[in-house]
Amino acid sequence: QALGLKTVPLRSAAPDRPTYLQRPDLGRRLDDASRALIEPRTPAEAAPDLAFVIADGLSALAVMRHAVPLLTALLPLLAAGASQPWQLGPVALVEQGRVAIGDEIGQQLRARTVVVLIGERPGLSSPDSLGIYFTWAPRVGRTDAERNCISNVRDAGLPPARAAARLHALLSLARQRGQSGVGLKDETDDTPDALSRN
Repeated sequence: QALGLKTVPLRSAAPDRPTYLQRPDLGRRLDDASRALIEPRTPAEAAPDLAFVIADGLSALAVMRHAVPLLTALLPLLAAGASQPWQLGPVALVEQGRVAIGDEIGQQLRARTVVVLIGERPGLSSPDSLGIYFTWAPRVGRTDAERNCISNVRDAGLPPARAAARLHALLSLARQRGQSGVGLKDETDDTPDALSRN
């Protein structure tokens, strides 16, 4: 909210942390109450170009430390020099969410693109690593090959400002081509990451 963006608190279908860890499929879908919250929000004529999803994933610490700095760096890039300004949807704040929950949220909002910021599995030296995943034309059932990933976003890895610049370049390319996924990875220095970790 401090960035001037509307936020919507949502939950996945995983009711608690043990279920989230044992049933990854439930973390990929919204619960009924959350689905009802965003279903009527966006009429077709007001569909956003870009919707953000911030999910705790496997490291809430990563989200707390790096999501706002990344968006702070990204938003001016989206606003500057674009022949077509990016129309932004609300920011979904998701508890117990996994990467693919962005597909359902993007579909419900009728967003052209969804960007998911999510805490990655903590490592011994990186308890606060943030992952960025984006999908063009999100809808339930999109595959990992149809997404792009920027991983290890943290001060001691890929700093948020650099990650924002890389994400902006990829989003611009996706907009030109009308696609995301493996077709864009070949033209960036993005390091592929195992989507199943999140």
